[in-house]
Amino acid sequence: MLEVKEDAQKVERAFLVGIQEEGMSREEAEDHLEELASLADTMGVPMVGRMLARLPSPSAHFYLGRGKAEEIKMAAQAEEADVLILDADLSPSQQRNWEEFSGIAVIDREEVILDIFAGRAQTREARLQVGLARMQYSLPRLKRAWTHLERQRGGAGLRGGPGELQLEVDRRRVLERIARLRRELKEVRKQRQTQRKSRRGRPVPTAAIVGYTNAGKSSLLRKLTGAEVLIEDKLFATLDTTTRRLTLPNNQPLLLIDTVGFIRKLPHHLVEAFKATLEEATLADFLVHVLDVSHPRLEEHFTVTEAVLKELGAEGKKTLIVLNKTDLPHDAFILGRFRSKHPLIFPVSTHTGEGLDALTDAFAEHFILPMKRYRLLIPQDRYDLLNLIHNEGDVLGEHYEAEGIWLEANLPIRFHHRVESFITSQIHKSGYS
Repeated sequence: MLEVKEDAQKVERAFLVGIQEEGMSREEAEDHLEELASLADTMGVPMVGRMLARLPSPSAHFYLGRGKAEEIKMAAQAEEADVLILDADLSPSQQRNWEEFSGIAVIDREEVILDIFAGRAQTREARLQVGLARMQYSLPRLKRAWTHLERQRGGAGLRGGPGELQLEVDRRRVLERIARLRRELKEVRKQRQTQRKSRRGRPVPTAAIVGYTNAGKSSLLRKLTGAEVLIEDKLFATLDTTTRRLTLPNNQPLLLIDTVGFIRKLPHHLVEAFKATLEEATLADFLVHVLDVSHPRLEEHFTVTEAVLKELGAEGKKTLIVLNKTDLPHDAFILGRFRSKHPLIFPVSTHTGEGLDALTDAFAEHFILPMKRYRLLIPQDRYDLLNLIHNEGDVLGEHYEAEGIWLEANLPIRFHHRVESFITSQIHKSGYS
């Protein structure tokens, strides 16, 4: 993978190439190129130049035509760039052809995203997932420069004689590491399944926060729950799943799960590798789809996220749409058109707090099972039930007597079977304290 560490061969000048595919408007292509620039910035590689290339049809040799490749090469050399970043998924042979032709490192969109993920994964599961995706991406590209798994790109080719032997050694090492990562991930996923079973044992509803990267998912989690999560104006600021408890206005609990942000053309390796994490979206009781209302590609971002959810098997799940960043300027026409297609929409600003009360009310109103008022007489030795009622319900009155604990409380009806035998129509004569 691309090396950007502090050393003599540090990559520090990137030339970006956007691709205007057939049927794509120039405005749309420019937006894609701008996103690539944001990815490069997140990766930590400064941009020294950019170019937009039209692509009537892909070429087997360079992906782009040879004339355009020559133009890009000269422009990159003029800017003294030491890496070319193409907004495309290049085959291993196309990547080698570009590097031999240009004389500098060449990476595609997928490798940029993989490097970002590798630098930002925090938990063991996320690191294993990223490691597996990188190894799967690297395996067919070993001929480029590698004799060890972490070699700096730019070395001599490995063809024939000892080099060919070394290539086979590297290939075996990568395959062994892929097998090991898969075994470790399998164990981690078993642990996650155990955690999920434990969570299902306490029937607290769950909502997975999904959306395009940088839409404000982590900001929403932090604003609603007070969670100490990383908030940064960069793509893929956080990769690890975070779960926090939210108490709704009717005193019912809800577990909010923040998931990794989606992006157009998300590498398939990553979708596969992150399925264990993204499965939170498929198992949640409902989804909270967060969108940046100030972004001109609002509808495209919605479509991209829906496509990834479909690939994960989470399509058709009950969804509440949150339009974040209402405090920023936004296009009223785009917003109106979007709202006409999607009725259950809640505009909010995680910056100002506007709309958040209505949002939490909506969680309870549209997606959480209703509460029921109970009058209960709980035996003195059933503190498990007493704790359940206090943790999951809204206690209106409580009085301790010799025969037990008198309670009046609103409790989610999903707990009816737990308290059914302790229901009483009476109210304690002394009232509730």
